[in-house]
Amino acid sequence: MMHDWNKYRDALRARVGDFAALNPDVMSGLKTVSDAAAKRGKLEPKIHELIALAVAVTTRCDGCISVHTQSAAELGATAEEIAEALGVAIALNAGAALTYSARVLDTYATLPNK
Repeated sequence: MMHDWNKYRDALRARVGDFAALNPDVMSGLKTVSDAAAKRGKLEPKIHELIALAVAVTTRCDGCISVHTQSAAELGATAEEIAEALGVAIALNAGAALTYSARVLDTYATLPNK
């Protein structure tokens, strides 16, 4: 095991609570956005969590990974479903790297005296 994710998640929640006490307006705003994104519409809550996991991987957010993995599992996500969502994240990251590599080459092409 790379981390004790349960301990990490508990410690993170405690520190987030500390931050919330210091800056309740930011936490209130984040809760508003989070609640709006989680609102059930066309997608089931489990799908929201699978999307959150893919985004957590692409943004490299350990706290997000810990929290949303637990939520996805509680909503019935299987290891296979999680792996499929993570496959999309991996594919997107490779695509993003390719796209940003093209931007580097484009920038390089505009440099004088190269």
